[in-house]
Amino acid sequence: MLKLNRIHHVAIICSDYQKSKHFYTQVLGLKVVQEVYRAERQSYKLDLEVDNHYQIELFSFPNPPSRPSRPEAAGLRHLAFEVDDVAEAAAYLQSQGVQTEDIRIDELTGKQFTFFADPDGLPLEFYQV
Repeated sequence: MLKLNRIHHVAIICSDYQKSKHFYTQVLGLKVVQEVYRAERQSYKLDLEVDNHYQIELFSFPNPPSRPSRPEAAGLRHLAFEVDDVAEAAAYLQSQGVQTEDIRIDELTGKQFTFFADPDGLPLEFYQV
């Protein structure tokens, strides 16, 4: 049987690198591990850390295609961040000008969650522990 230890990283391709870099580092507060410009690809690669774990790679490429629909397109549906307090996290985002959906309760776990979007409309979620 294959043994998987954990998810190593999630890769996100953005349409406006500076706007997305600001969102993920300044609004969400993810720590920059490394930033590289790859001239041959005309692409930035930004490695971001979530709670002392390297987990998100932010890429820029010239003219990436748009996401087909939200959130039910085939492929990655959304990326969820675990938080201690969904209401507090949502209030913080709102103070930064980021819209969040109403807080809901997961009918299976009884935990609170809410959705919001990154600058490209990628669905993101806060899920309470």
